[in-house]
Amino acid sequence: MEAFVNQLNGILWSTPVIYICLAIGLLFSVLTRFLQVRHIKDMVLLMFQGKSSAAGVSSFQALSIALSGRVGTGNIAGTATAIAMGGPGAVFWMWAMAFIGAATAFIESTLAQIYKEKKDGLYRGGPAFYIEKGIGIKWFAVLFAISALLAMALLMPGIQSNSIALGMENAFGVNKSVTGAIIIALLALIIFGGVKRIATVAQYVVPFMAIGYILVSLVIVGMNIGELPAVFSLIFRSAFAADSMFGGLVGSAIAWGVKRGIYSNEAGQGTGAHAAAAAEVSHPAKQGLVQAFSVYIDTLFVCSATAFMILFTGMFNTVGTDGKTFLVENLPGVEAGPGYTQAAVESVLPGFGAGFVAVSLFFFAFTTIMAYYYMAETNVTYLIKGKNLKLATLVLKFVILASTFYGAVKTAGLAWALGDAGLGLMVWLNLIAILILAKPALIALKDYEAQKKQGLDPVFNSTKLGIKNAEYWEDGYNVQEEKVS
Repeated sequence: MEAFVNQLNGILWSTPVIYICLAIGLLFSVLTRFLQVRHIKDMVLLMFQGKSSAAGVSSFQALSIALSGRVGTGNIAGTATAIAMGGPGAVFWMWAMAFIGAATAFIESTLAQIYKEKKDGLYRGGPAFYIEKGIGIKWFAVLFAISALLAMALLMPGIQSNSIALGMENAFGVNKSVTGAIIIALLALIIFGGVKRIATVAQYVVPFMAIGYILVSLVIVGMNIGELPAVFSLIFRSAFAADSMFGGLVGSAIAWGVKRGIYSNEAGQGTGAHAAAAAEVSHPAKQGLVQAFSVYIDTLFVCSATAFMILFTGMFNTVGTDGKTFLVENLPGVEAGPGYTQAAVESVLPGFGAGFVAVSLFFFAFTTIMAYYYMAETNVTYLIKGKNLKLATLVLKFVILASTFYGAVKTAGLAWALGDAGLGLMVWLNLIAILILAKPALIALKDYEAQKKQGLDPVFNSTKLGIKNAEYWEDGYNVQEEKVS
């Protein structure tokens, strides 16, 4: 099984695909005239504007749901794996992917808002919706929805629960089965409460966990501040083949940095677009900008926190191009993943590191599984209509609970391989879609900028802009929408 999945990943994540991901992000950056720099003030301000309604969540709640998905085990275990396989230079390529990926996140999230629908009283949208409405190819939309459903409900929850279980076992000696049972019990309490409960939990837990984690990393950096120039120099030299030890890994650095960057920040994957569609906003570009900033929060803040803790303390191993010989082996016998971060914190704060990382992993990974359920449910609502929908969502709840428990007790290698396969399928399909369909998002950005220049609070009208099949926006934004908070 593992051999087959690894062979599939060899195709999905071949070298040309890695560079295509970079090229598409760069293309969108140019087409949007580097909005990730020009509109950074708007990104921050828009996060806290807008309120939820009977049909939608607030911009901040939608951001929190998206960050639940983005900020997960990839930020701790994924960053460590990137350093183990690609050397310190992989961190630079994760940063590069975040910078250009912010433009990709804007395009897909704005499209999700443009083509969203109101289904059973709630806003729903995402790649499947904008593929069908924008491109007009139903089978393509169905293929994405099925791929997303397989990835979100079956393949990817296991990575998150596996990392939680490993962290708890390493720190507290808790049996993986016990951890798995606790995870699915808590998860059931939340997902059986619906979208609003997921949004409520996310808006309180996500900021708390991210800020706490970053603060501890700042303490570690502060205690090793003399290493700052050397660490930055190592990252940049390794990224461009200028380091004597890691120079030969430049290809691996790019590949692992981009792959783990996409896995962590999800730009181009299409997952963040599901949460973006749920927001109550007067203009699609508003939520597009908020979602673009979530990529920065994920990679530039949280992933960097992990990378700095590991590199400042030297608590990592890196393998050579053959995948067997160690170039650096500072942690003999420690598998790439949470163990690096635990050792890093433990080396500076003895007796605190293992437990802190285990608890951080729990919050990061648990909220990600929660977001996966929301995304899977959105695709179920796309695929199944009418009276069968309630039964389908009930089955989905039990499927994701089962896959989460299974992931907690299986091997880490297979968990990551399955996750990479699920991610690869979604990335392929979504990138093709947003390349074809970028124009409406670019029109929305231009309209947003024109209204801002006139001193207006931008309001969207798809009919005036000539965007077809965006039914929700045909008569403009309904400002009389009932607000609930």
